Amino acid sequence: MAGFLARWAVAFVLLAATFNPTEWNYVRWVRVNWGDQMPVAVLLGLILLVGYIIYLRATLRSIGAFGMGLVLAIAAALVWVLVDFGWINLDNPTANLWLGLVALSLVLGIGLSWSHVRRRLSGQADMDDVDE
Repeated sequence: MAGFLARWAVAFVLLAATFNPTEWNYVRWVRVNWGDQMPVAVLLGLILLVGYIIYLRATLRSIGAFGMGLVLAIAAALVWVLVDFGWINLDNPTANLWLGLVALSLVLGIGLSWSHVRRRLSGQADMDDVDE
C-alpha cells in the first residue's frame, strides 16, 4: 500500500507542478518568465516531460487506454455519488480543478502500480518483471 501511495503522490506532484489553480505551477511561471528564463523553462519542461513519459508509458502498458478510461469513469461515478449525497459541491472551479488533478493522478498511480497488484493477486509475473 505504501508503494501505491508513493506512486500516486509522485503522479499528483507531477500534475500539480505542471498546472494547478495557484500561482505556483510551471505553466504560469513560463508565461511570466519565458523571455528572461527561457533556458530554465526549457530544462524544467523537459524534466516534466520525462516524468510524463515514464508515467504514461507504464500506465498504457499495464492497464491500456481502456483501463485508463475505466479508472476515470469510476472516479467520475464516485464524484457523482458524492455530489448526489450532498457531500461535495461542484460550484467552486478551484476545487473542481483540484478534484480533476486527484482523479488524473489516481489514473497514473494505478497504472504505474497495476503490474505489482496483478502479480500479488495472481502470482504471475509480467514479461517485464522476469529479471526482478
